[in-house]
Amino acid sequence: MAATPQNPAASAPRRKVSRHRGEGQWALGHFTPLNGNEQFKKDDDGLNVRTRIETIYSKRGFDSIDPNDLRGRMRWWGLYTQRKPGIDGGKTAILEPEELDDKYFMLRVRIDGGRLTTQQLRVIGEISQEFARGSADVTDRQNIQLHWIRIEDVPEIWNRLEAVGLSTTEACGDCPRVVIGSPVAGIAEDEIIDGTWAIDEINKRFIGSKEFSNLPRKFKSAISGSPLLDVVHEINDIAFVGVEHPEHGPGFDLWVGGGLSTNPKIGVRLGAWVPLEEVPDVWAGVIGIFRDYGYRRLRTRARLKFLVADWGPEKFRQILETEYLKRELVDGPAPAQPLQRWRDHVGVHRQQDGNFYVGFAPRVGRVDGATLAKIADLAEAHGSGRVRTTVEQKMIVLDVTEDQVDSLVEALEALDLTARPSTFRRGTMACTGIEYCKLAIVETKQRGSSLIDELERRLPEFDEPLTINLNGCPNACARIQVADIGLKGQLVLNDAGEQVEGYQVHLGGALGLQAGFGRKVRGLKVTSEELPDYVERVLKRFQAEREEGERFAAWASRASEEALS
Repeated sequence: MAATPQNPAASAPRRKVSRHRGEGQWALGHFTPLNGNEQFKKDDDGLNVRTRIETIYSKRGFDSIDPNDLRGRMRWWGLYTQRKPGIDGGKTAILEPEELDDKYFMLRVRIDGGRLTTQQLRVIGEISQEFARGSADVTDRQNIQLHWIRIEDVPEIWNRLEAVGLSTTEACGDCPRVVIGSPVAGIAEDEIIDGTWAIDEINKRFIGSKEFSNLPRKFKSAISGSPLLDVVHEINDIAFVGVEHPEHGPGFDLWVGGGLSTNPKIGVRLGAWVPLEEVPDVWAGVIGIFRDYGYRRLRTRARLKFLVADWGPEKFRQILETEYLKRELVDGPAPAQPLQRWRDHVGVHRQQDGNFYVGFAPRVGRVDGATLAKIADLAEAHGSGRVRTTVEQKMIVLDVTEDQVDSLVEALEALDLTARPSTFRRGTMACTGIEYCKLAIVETKQRGSSLIDELERRLPEFDEPLTINLNGCPNACARIQVADIGLKGQLVLNDAGEQVEGYQVHLGGALGLQAGFGRKVRGLKVTSEELPDYVERVLKRFQAEREEGERFAAWASRASEEALS
């Protein structure tokens, strides 16, 4: 019998129920909700809100929406209220939710593995233009987000998405989010193993199922067989990383417990090798542990990373094997370090079949509906019917014949979608920011775009791989702690003593090569206006002081505070 919110511990052994409410762990008998989020999830599963959206809210309008649906359950269908225009960052933590809410929604389209057909991309573009004021952002989890969505239009949007095989099911909420995957799965020449089947199987068996629709908080998954380690596996709740076992052949190394936000943690290896056909069952075992043993008392401690940190990898693997899989896992090797720094697949690359894929860089992930439609048209005009999104806010056109490559690259350039980007265009990411996000304190998208222009003008010869990540608040949606230069939005004082938008600076974070978190220099904050000057100054010092072949992250970890200021 499958475990559900009504029968949450069906897969866990019976234990003596303690009167102490502890951390609200279901497997220990603590079923009484300990906060408002747990209460509304117990009152009604988040997946059930779709019926109310279709039959009530879309017909009666925004003001008819129950608050627990509006700011809670609607997330299970990819819907967040967006920020009311004109509210400055100083009021983000002061105003009540209803004061921050606009009567429009952000809608997240779930794109597992980053895989899109040109037909699907065109439909998203059409929806953007018809219902979302042309808005569209490619996220760092391979999704596409739209804004300005009216509740009245949501059923029609769902109809159009689902007609081409897309959905918004569990794109947000305390549930299994999009399963990110290598955007070149099944086509890259250097691939260790293709994880596409496992992503599809997880979706078919578990996404939209009430077995895992009430988790302590969100659950992020990644599966990739690329030697480039191209799915930021270190910061997912669960990740399957392609490895070659000396006896069993290609499979996956299992990682758990990664995550960023205000308490960042690098995921840990369980030392287990998982064959492709067992990935869905192992995934279900890990998420089952999270559902049953995860901490539900405090939202700030409700991610899997806290349980993993408390248990350690040995106990976690033991519980996974004995209570959930009912068998032992095979020991296996760690993944090799990637041979190159860039993992975004930007540029022109040969496929297994002799054709080519072309990766290109929108500005900080921002596109628009008309551009998405044009990308679909260009892909088809150059012989492709497949497009991919990446975890670096980039996009890829697959299956381009050699004689069409140059023409496609030139056509993309005409749309300001370069396949030959500068370091700054290639390495700069930004979250949604104060433009739409109710948690944000500062603007990010336009700031990131203008920073790219300034740095290209000031440092035209700089060609070292470098990441610059801008985030509008401390929650790290843009992965500030693992960027070479991570910028956390906050209000700071300028030279005149006025409170203005700015950033706390993190320096020297990395994933893949020597993964770790960036260094915070005491008191190092810059205003938004000072940002280009600051980055230029630090990069020139790096160029002057670096040792032969030294990466920015390594230099930043050893540089003096004066050099980093």
